[in-house]
Amino acid sequence: MRVVLERSNLLKSLGHVHRVVERRNTIPILSNVLLSADGASLEMKATDLDLEMTEAAPASVEQGGATTVPAHLLYDIVRKLPDGAEVMLKVDENGQTMSVISGRSTFRLQCLPKADFPALTAGQFSHIFRMESAVLRSLVEKTQFAISTEETRYYLNGIFLHTLESDGALKLRAVATDGHRLARAEIEAPAGSEGMPGIIVPRKTVGELQKLVDDPDVAVTVELSDTKIRFTIGSVVLTSKLIDGTFPDYQRVIPVGNDKELLIDRQSFSAAVDRVSTVSSERGRAVKLSISDGQVTFTVNNPDSGSATEEIPAGYNADPIEIGFNARYLLDVAAQLSGSEAKFLLADAGSPTLIQDTSDERVLYVLMPMRV
Repeated sequence: MRVVLERSNLLKSLGHVHRVVERRNTIPILSNVLLSADGASLEMKATDLDLEMTEAAPASVEQGGATTVPAHLLYDIVRKLPDGAEVMLKVDENGQTMSVISGRSTFRLQCLPKADFPALTAGQFSHIFRMESAVLRSLVEKTQFAISTEETRYYLNGIFLHTLESDGALKLRAVATDGHRLARAEIEAPAGSEGMPGIIVPRKTVGELQKLVDDPDVAVTVELSDTKIRFTIGSVVLTSKLIDGTFPDYQRVIPVGNDKELLIDRQSFSAAVDRVSTVSSERGRAVKLSISDGQVTFTVNNPDSGSATEEIPAGYNADPIEIGFNARYLLDVAAQLSGSEAKFLLADAGSPTLIQDTSDERVLYVLMPMRV
């Protein structure tokens, strides 16, 4: 294999695919990126056996071929080369090393044979649909913060994607929850998604997807089966196993009888929570909201460091209520809201609270209260 390409093209593609590779691997080949030169492009592929990313970069292929080299090492080398440089990748005759040549710099990397590189067999995809990357990005960003990190409840370690009838139309809905909070976002179901199975997209895949859908003008092709999902975004193909588990019936925890309505300026609310939570303990993070006619008082008491209170005006004309929340969770939800005001629908101090975005009715958040 002998191929020449611009550093910027190589760096961009490597920057995407090398992230899939775990820093520590017991299987040496999983530390490598598969390089395949053919036609007028160099294809790069990396996998961790659950997730596989492929991207092609334009290149001048003098001699086709394929090999695998350490992914993070190659990325670091290319990253440190000067802007505008040309890079030659050349597999030596013995096939055991690859030279990376640019200007006066030459690096030799150990190769492992292409035949050892595992393929994530995709199988047959039962459903294929397209959506704008901005729409997919919105679905992911509005919900991903609520994904659980608790490995024992592995079925909560991702975003649940499914279609359902709502208000007389078919919707594609994304849901994430960690048992303390729940995030739900939905869009009109794209053509081709009808009858798709309910799937759980893993947290790592969601994180990579977020980084790839940064160009709002690119359409994303989504293919899925019962066990795999594949996203094609421009020249990048991301294939992932799905979480093999049953997502809980989230509808049961979304309250319907919350009749106490609180309207509050989103930025003032965020700033007040952020300020008073400065004195909260790292473990507890509890902030008490005392809500009465026309105002909310935020209170934090920490026996180790002190206390804090702050009052801000709000629209509220129901019975006074005192309720506690995790400050971090309140800030996470507020960061997702796009309207100038946040709407809280409350029942009592021990029941889940509903939070709505006043400028986007397609998203919904549920927060479990804390004892304070």
